[in-house]
Amino acid sequence: MIGKSVPRVDAYEKVTGRAKFTDDLILNKCLVARVYHAKIGNGVVKSIDTSEAEALDGVVKVVTFKDVPNHCYPTPGHPWSVELAHQDVADRNLLTGRVRYYGDDIAAVVAEDEVTASRALKLIKVEYEEYPVVVSPKISMRGTEHPIHLDKKDNILARSSFAIGDVDSAMEKAAVKLKRSYKTPIVQHCHIENNISYAYMEKGRVVVVSSTQIPHIVRRIVGQALGIPWGQVRVIKPYVGGGFGNKQEVLYEPLNAFLTMQVGGRPVKIELTREETFTNTRTRHSIEYDMEAGVDEEGHLLAKEMTTYSNQGAYASHGHAIAANGLTASRLQYACPNIRGEAYTVYTNCPTAGAMRGYGIPQVCFATESFMDDIAYEIGMDPLEFRRKNLIHGYYEDAYLKLIAANTNGIFECLEKGAEYIHWDEKRKAYQNQTGDIRRGVGMALFSYKTGVWPISLEIAGARLSLNQDGSVQLQVGATEIGQGADTVFSQMAAETLHMDISRVHIVTQQDTDVTPFDTGAYASRQSFVTGTAVKECAQQLKQKILEYARTLVPGNVDRLELEDGYILADGKPAISLEDLAMESYYSLSNSSVLTAEVSRQVKKNTVASGCCFAEVEVDMKLGKIKVLDIVNVHDSGTLLNPQLAAMQVHGGMFMGIGYGVSEQLLIDEKTGRPLNGTLLDYKMMTMMDTPDLTAEFVELNDPMGPYGNKALGEPPAIPSAPAIRNAVLHATGIGFSEIPLTPQRLIDGFTKAGLI
Repeated sequence: MIGKSVPRVDAYEKVTGRAKFTDDLILNKCLVARVYHAKIGNGVVKSIDTSEAEALDGVVKVVTFKDVPNHCYPTPGHPWSVELAHQDVADRNLLTGRVRYYGDDIAAVVAEDEVTASRALKLIKVEYEEYPVVVSPKISMRGTEHPIHLDKKDNILARSSFAIGDVDSAMEKAAVKLKRSYKTPIVQHCHIENNISYAYMEKGRVVVVSSTQIPHIVRRIVGQALGIPWGQVRVIKPYVGGGFGNKQEVLYEPLNAFLTMQVGGRPVKIELTREETFTNTRTRHSIEYDMEAGVDEEGHLLAKEMTTYSNQGAYASHGHAIAANGLTASRLQYACPNIRGEAYTVYTNCPTAGAMRGYGIPQVCFATESFMDDIAYEIGMDPLEFRRKNLIHGYYEDAYLKLIAANTNGIFECLEKGAEYIHWDEKRKAYQNQTGDIRRGVGMALFSYKTGVWPISLEIAGARLSLNQDGSVQLQVGATEIGQGADTVFSQMAAETLHMDISRVHIVTQQDTDVTPFDTGAYASRQSFVTGTAVKECAQQLKQKILEYARTLVPGNVDRLELEDGYILADGKPAISLEDLAMESYYSLSNSSVLTAEVSRQVKKNTVASGCCFAEVEVDMKLGKIKVLDIVNVHDSGTLLNPQLAAMQVHGGMFMGIGYGVSEQLLIDEKTGRPLNGTLLDYKMMTMMDTPDLTAEFVELNDPMGPYGNKALGEPPAIPSAPAIRNAVLHATGIGFSEIPLTPQRLIDGFTKAGLI
């Protein structure tokens, strides 16, 4: 089954509308909760009057920041740790009177229906004491009169740094030195299904049904937020309508759990509007980079330095992990002996930034790969040749984390495939020294990406298999299907190891923390690698139990028993069907033993995926418009578990990456902190009409670290498109833009300053 493009196991349910998402499961007479959001960007609530809202017919309960537990809790979907130093920053309350961003949560209304809840919100009266709003991390870190969080007087959430070799001495020896600055925007995930949950009480426990990537982590954080034992919380995850990291955060589930407790355990639903999803969930960090590098006469990197300023927004969320991940990535791939890096994560009065597909690597990739092209442009070298000259060959290891790329590094093969596809050499020559209003260019960018979070954090996964009476198997995992095809791949893994057709594997899509094995969830491109390790071992254990039971049923002396295509083979010959064996195991009067296996595995290994993107663009100079004519991603993700699913992942990631490069940005009013375009009308996400044909290519190198030779593929496709397009614009126009997205306004400003129009 591994390596075959089998259909998705959830395809039929989804296309027929039978798949049950959170809103499809809402209980009868479920109450509706709406949150009152602050109308200022920074300050404190001086007074709040909810009397009119409480008097409205149909309102069941109104709570404010004065009514909730006063202790703070963390919200990010990270593995917990028994070590204090590895625990997340706890800086969030269910509701707050200290407003830290425009839209902060002050109060909540529980009503019989949506209309009543919305009307009640308008009756709440709030008076504020306003403070100046700061949306720039470089300004915020200078310190403000009213720190966003009292324990961080300079508003710096965290900083980290590293140094390898002697950067200063190497810079002095460089034939060419270059300094550049780059900036990436705030963007939103724009998943189809908005964040939604409902909660109720059952037998003294709180049950939360949520569209989440991380049900077991939701359970822990709800317990922490409410100050109750974690075992008193049950979390159920149905089908999920997309997440991309935004549902790797525990956002309104704790408040939802609190509200149901306030209304006697009646079910309460919190469903965010699209506008709330833009402002009150999570965004991708806007990050600024100051970079410097030195090269010798032949174009070899002698030294490089990077300083990073990450705009965290109002709350810690995933915090410094994003900027630190980018700092780590700056050490990988390029063989530079002298490197120095420093990263700051800074609180501002922007919407809170958290996890988004790529986890800091799309940002650092834009800066690094733009910088590599700028260096090549400065020294007059072909940018592809410059990279080939400076990339690490074969095996490599991170100097700090001892993070290894196992024995596979297919970046050179990826570059060869991409260059051949785009006709790199011919088009680089053909598009030189263009004039006129319409110009074309080709550009490229590469990336690397870790598979999971070890050794930075815990990696643990669980799997359970049981043999059914008909010889099929039931598979249960704590890992989550969120649209990426995980259930299909896990089913393939079990079928591969048990030597049966995938149709004989029945996977349970819904996770329930009361019954499903523990797993930290869908993030970090980890599940096929980490959970896959648990599934493989679990299947091996079940297979061994089946063969041991078969030995009690097969007569005579048999040297070798094997499981193959639904039969037990004795010395290579069919002896008994798996279905007959299963019936015996369930119902034998003398030897009944239901065959099951369960594994919980901590995975202490990692591996690095890599790849590249090549793009051809056409630039209309006077309109400031970019048209992507052709684009290809080439990935080394080890063995492809399901080639069709792999291509789908790449296409989706490329779509996100192109939008990141040319159109998407969440604009924030610098005076008020209010998002200016937090709707799908005003936020310029690409449509089908804007999207070029997308091509996915692969270099398959079996990686011994992966359970089936596989490594990361979930997030990497979203990483390299933006810098590849930017570098194609550089080739077409000679202008190296330092900030994305490459909107018409930004392009025309750049062309005007350069005297091109």
